[in-house]
Amino acid sequence: MNVSDLYLSIRKNAEAAFSRSGGPGGQNVNKVNTKVTLRISVASLAGLSEAETSRLRELLGSRITSDDEIIVVSSEERSRRVNLERAYVRLEALVAGSARLPKRRRPAKPSRAAREERLASKRLNSLKKARRRLKPEE
Repeated sequence: MNVSDLYLSIRKNAEAAFSRSGGPGGQNVNKVNTKVTLRISVASLAGLSEAETSRLRELLGSRITSDDEIIVVSSEERSRRVNLERAYVRLEALVAGSARLPKRRRPAKPSRAAREERLASKRLNSLKKARRRLKPEE
């Protein structure tokens, strides 16, 4: 994955739509279209391999529409410009994070000392509980 190509394709191909944002803000909320909705087609993302694209579709399944578009919404700020920048940053982080392949896990075996320590503690617990049992009188 070439990150710079990916970010450029996101900035170039994403479609921004603006609408009125809800919540507090007084007259500003009723007059100004500050809410940003970014849409980008998964196919238009440059710099992703086939494996990264399929992983992206798998991880972002709930955010991808039936038209194969990723949707990101930002309406936290009162400024349209700030909301637009936040939406781009969020979209870039989502795509880059889901396209990154996870490290392969190498299972580790417990060391000999750890095994012996575990068995010793089991023996101690066993002895402790054995002392609590009633002993039949002879």
